[in-house]
Amino acid sequence: MTDLVLESLDQGLLTITMNRPDRRNALNPEMAGGLVAAARRATDDPEVRAVLLKGAGGTFCVGGDVKSMAASRAPMTFEAKAANLRRGMEVSRLLHELPKPVVAQVEGAAAGAGLSIALSCDLRVASASVKITTAFAKVGLSGDYGGTYFLTHLLGSAKARELYLMSPVLTAQEALALGMVTKVVPDAEIDEVAHELAMSLAQGPSVTLGYIKRNINNAEHMSLEACFDAEAIHHSRASETADHKEAATAFVEKRKPVFHGH
Repeated sequence: MTDLVLESLDQGLLTITMNRPDRRNALNPEMAGGLVAAARRATDDPEVRAVLLKGAGGTFCVGGDVKSMAASRAPMTFEAKAANLRRGMEVSRLLHELPKPVVAQVEGAAAGAGLSIALSCDLRVASASVKITTAFAKVGLSGDYGGTYFLTHLLGSAKARELYLMSPVLTAQEALALGMVTKVVPDAEIDEVAHELAMSLAQGPSVTLGYIKRNINNAEHMSLEACFDAEAIHHSRASETADHKEAATAFVEKRKPVFHGH
């Protein structure tokens, strides 16, 4: 849809790249729309088995384009402004609910809505020098793209309040200690490690990984009994996949299984 969002599919791994390196991949309406479209295609395309989300030019995403916000533009009604923002925010929901694993390659900076999008992903590989911050309070905004939802579920209400109200700038190691990122790697290795991790998921038992993700999403809002009911259905479905049968055979034969995603 737009050269502001690049897509590349290789062996089941869809790499989505935010491509405004001159603006440190700051979100504008066009890029937000491109991300939503890419996330929808990832959901619908059976060839996509996992997603790697990254930013061009060594930065993940610094959030909304504040310079663009400050520039004079045609006035919008409150209702139109909210509807427009909500359309772009849909990328975070789509990635969170995507029935396929999503890995964020977080380098340079992840701030504001950029951090929110990274938090919507399943795993986050961070470069050693990355700076991470909610940023919103410092520019007089309350936050969008689901960051308050994801941080509250990930770290708990008390820590989410601290990170949003005080807006500290976290190092990669501080974010790792909090559980905000999955692993930290040297800057020079971020491309290789993030791609390798995402590709390993793309080559995994895709049906089962999708159900694992759904189970965990269910646990965020459903009752214990409802989660148990869904687990029983999902586990039984996974037991019927060719990938499960291949894994069981490989276990007996003492070899590594080869998954085909069905």
